[in-house]
Amino acid sequence: MAAISAVSRARVAKRWPDRARWIMQSTRRLWLSQCVGLAALAEVAAAQQHAHEAAQSSTPPPFQTLDPAEAAEIDAIASQIVPSTDGPGAHEAGVVYFIDRALSTFDADLRESYRTGMAGVQQKRQEMFPASASIAALPNDRQIQLIHAIETSAFFDLLRTHTLYGFLGNPSYGGNRDRVGWKLIGFEDRMAYQPPFGYYDAEANK
Repeated sequence: MAAISAVSRARVAKRWPDRARWIMQSTRRLWLSQCVGLAALAEVAAAQQHAHEAAQSSTPPPFQTLDPAEAAEIDAIASQIVPSTDGPGAHEAGVVYFIDRALSTFDADLRESYRTGMAGVQQKRQEMFPASASIAALPNDRQIQLIHAIETSAFFDLLRTHTLYGFLGNPSYGGNRDRVGWKLIGFEDRMAYQPPFGYYDAEANK
């Protein structure tokens, strides 16, 4: 995973101190489950709504932080993280618009991490495939090879995190069509709960 500065990591930890540890969790199921919890934050939900509207629009809005070329490259990587092989993926969910909104609002301090991170990915692409012009133009198998080459970098971890925030949110915000992401992690969308909810409720109901 291409390098995020220690300062960026410290900012993430300061902003969400109770969530910072989950980035280092080793189990995929737990990591994905905690993404759902973080995706409940209002600012993340607003970015998901923006992504949904952009993906559904016949004339998507202009990017606020990314330029079109950068957006195409990020979309290509995100589409390998959550591919469209078995249903809607990152591209259909408009994840790149979620990332653009994140970098212009609640994660604006991570813009430099994206700039340097993507520069590192482009350098790796040129090393591996000297005749290539862009990530988006690489054939699918070569995109996967590139992903494997960067998957232990801090930047890939960041991009994967943003991708899953954009994809695993409440389906009303666009992604996670038919709750495919929630089904993957075994998350139950229970809209009503029966008491007692805790010790004091139980005592009151005696």
